[in-house]
Amino acid sequence: MKTINIMLSIMMISIFMVSCKKDTSEPTTNYPLSVRMTDAPGPYNAVFIDLQGVEITGSNGKAVLMNVNTGIYNLLAYSNGMDTLIATGSLNVATVSQIRLILGPNNSVMVDSVLYPLDTPSADQSGLKLQVHQTLQAGVLYSILLDFDANKSIVMTGNGTYKLKPVIRTIETAISGAIRGSITPAGTLAVVTATSASSVTYTSNVNAAGDFLLMGLPAGMYSVTITPQAPFNEVTLNNIAVSTGNTTIIGTVTL
Repeated sequence: MKTINIMLSIMMISIFMVSCKKDTSEPTTNYPLSVRMTDAPGPYNAVFIDLQGVEITGSNGKAVLMNVNTGIYNLLAYSNGMDTLIATGSLNVATVSQIRLILGPNNSVMVDSVLYPLDTPSADQSGLKLQVHQTLQAGVLYSILLDFDANKSIVMTGNGTYKLKPVIRTIETAISGAIRGSITPAGTLAVVTATSASSVTYTSNVNAAGDFLLMGLPAGMYSVTITPQAPFNEVTLNNIAVSTGNTTIIGTVTL
């Protein structure tokens, strides 16, 4: 009986020590994230992309598949400040290092009311990879805006077909500014270029209504050049100030 009591005492002490052992494991922190998409206007009736997946890779090298609103998107429906939500999810590390867009085969472009298929280079079929360096905050929904430049992303080949070679940049709206304006007469095709003091350029196109928006501009001074089709001449506006988190309105420019 004495032996049994000793054994029971040892078992009780062991259980007590295990229950009192400090939990040194680190709690898992989730960093919520959403991905939105916008576009610069282009000289097409429509540009359709077949979005099938979005994958986010954190600084730890682990990839996470986002919850994606799959489907066919007309990029030209999301220009001049409009955007659309394409994916949501979360990471367990605070830094995003890469975004991978997975496109399906049903990409097309409409030119003069005729729809043409867009061939996708084999290198992009496994997913278009964008290198980014975004720092997230726990409990705060962070949004990454993808600027899909339809004008630069479509290449017409010599045999009358079109290829999709996506040109996309990420925009941090919280730490950048924008320039908004318009031209007259409306309906004139024109390219708008903002050039910083360090000679970095940002371009967009004027839409059918004559409006344009240049987004994702670091704070500073810019010159804005509007290059219209003939018979109109190029116009340049100097000393346009851009500040973080604000949109500079330059009004209507007469060609």
